[in-house]
Amino acid sequence: MLRRVISGVRWYVRELTDESAYDRYVAHLRKNRPEAEIPSRRDFERMRTDQQERDPRQSFRCC
Repeated sequence: MLRRVISGVRWYVRELTDESAYDRYVAHLRKNRPEAEIPSRRDFERMRTDQQERDPRQSFRCC
């Protein structure tokens, strides 16, 4: 029971902090573009940051 609760809390925190974005992206690539190269987590985060800087509407940063 405790293990299940901890697992649920971990899932919730990962979703809340968007830590699972990379996992969702990899699953999306494998399903829709199986021939595509899977970027490393570091490359993915760099792509995400670059995209947020290009389009400020997607960023929640202030200033």
